[in-house]
Amino acid sequence: MKKYVLKASRLTVNYHKTAVLWDVNFEIPPHQIIGILGPNGAGKSTLLKTAMKLLKPLSGSIEVATGLKVAYVPQRECIDWDFPIQAFDLVLMGCYGKLGLFRRPSKQDKLNAYTALKKVGMEMFAKRQIRQLSGGQRQRLFIARALMQDADVFFMDEPFSGVDAATEEAIFELLKELKEEKKSIFVVHHDLATAQRYFDWCLLLNTQLIASGKKEEVFHRENLCRAYGNVPTLFDEISDLTQRRTEGIL
Repeated sequence: MKKYVLKASRLTVNYHKTAVLWDVNFEIPPHQIIGILGPNGAGKSTLLKTAMKLLKPLSGSIEVATGLKVAYVPQRECIDWDFPIQAFDLVLMGCYGKLGLFRRPSKQDKLNAYTALKKVGMEMFAKRQIRQLSGGQRQRLFIARALMQDADVFFMDEPFSGVDAATEEAIFELLKELKEEKKSIFVVHHDLATAQRYFDWCLLLNTQLIASGKKEEVFHRENLCRAYGNVPTLFDEISDLTQRRTEGIL
């Protein structure tokens, strides 16, 4: 049995002849909530898309451990929200991959879709057109659709982006439940102040890999300044926010 869930070996990915990821190497152990962190343009989303085989590397490789099923939660900006479909039907699409072209969803598939909606707190919106939903509600729908795929590994591209505090907390609780079910969850994330609370393992990128490891190994001043620039107060601000949250001030 392989000891990793995701492994990159000398991974280089170009976009329009510009290196987006350069000579990246890491191995991630399974059953973790993994934060993929770094500034804009660091290659975070590119990493996920390459792991999903949506992009082809210029050289090197990235692979999910053999035999593991993968589900993908894209950024909301990638979706045509004017498409005329109800919330329930969008979630039900999560089972289409296993059905093939000619089979229709069964009663059990529909029950599973409703269960997934309920798990993300969206069952009361089952018949709502997706264009009528808020940003946070739409994000929950795509997580519910991913749950329908009964995956071992979840790739989530900015699931906390543009959602309110209640939705962010609900998503975080769901990630913890998935981890308890022995799933591995990769999350592209921007908020360094919450990263230490949310994640067990962190990948810190800025085109190249800055650090990969347990959060307490990755979060220190030198790594953050290498990723985000020489900002002397950055680490202190994050430490202060983390301490205030721990003490219940925030």
